[in-house]
Amino acid sequence: MSTSGEIIDSAIDPVIDLLWDRPDAAEALAGRSLHDVVVEAINLLDAGKARVAHVADSGDVVVDERAKRAILLAFRVLPMAESAAGDFRYHDRVPLKTSFDGVRVVPGAIVRWGAHIEPGAVLMPSYTNIGGYVGAGTLVDTWATVGSCAQIGRRVHLSGGVGIGGVLEPPNAKPVVVEDDAFIGSRAMVVEGARVRRGAKLGAGAILTASTHVFDAVTGEEYPRGEIPQRAVAVGSSRVKSFPGGDYAMPCILVLRTLAEGEIHDKLALNDILREHGVAS
Repeated sequence: MSTSGEIIDSAIDPVIDLLWDRPDAAEALAGRSLHDVVVEAINLLDAGKARVAHVADSGDVVVDERAKRAILLAFRVLPMAESAAGDFRYHDRVPLKTSFDGVRVVPGAIVRWGAHIEPGAVLMPSYTNIGGYVGAGTLVDTWATVGSCAQIGRRVHLSGGVGIGGVLEPPNAKPVVVEDDAFIGSRAMVVEGARVRRGAKLGAGAILTASTHVFDAVTGEEYPRGEIPQRAVAVGSSRVKSFPGGDYAMPCILVLRTLAEGEIHDKLALNDILREHGVAS
């Protein structure tokens, strides 16, 4: 069951749920080892046959808690092991990903086992953590980070230095979701389970958390916190808030305008909008 109330048809063995509540329930393993059960589950995530979360037809983000429990169990039961990449040496419980069918992986890109990268994605020197999902046609640019369990859609551009935060615990917590055709500007940060909806463009340096206020620049309307609306062109801003100690500028997100459906892929139009408001992409 997810936080949205929608039933998940998880590809992961339900024995994970029992072992999460009763780690000593050896009878549930039916002769298998806990190690093998956990490895099987993480392999499904690695291959994209299971995923931590997805956007349902209802529009809700649905979390597969069993997948998150499998990841957390992996940190408990997998042994520390040495590995190497060229001259670099590592000592960790989770090895690096080894399968990149149809993916362009530039030297310096790091992906942990348990993350899935769809064919057609491009990884510049960057980092993708366990449980992460990166869709086809997406560019993870230089020094960008895709945190644990973050779900990145198709044809997304994560610009240089973008920080997509990880959300692993508790198991029912929604991860960061960046939907198809979104653009995240350089050095922007999206964390705490925040969401960037389909076709939205977030300007450079913006910070979006689950509690960030999002306002329409034209009407003053406030959107749901922590969400960039579909096809919105949004930038980081601030608003004055009064406290007993004085008036202070608090961060927020400002939606400059909403793109028409045909403008989703028009980078030149996006740059014109941002320049018009004195913001670089």
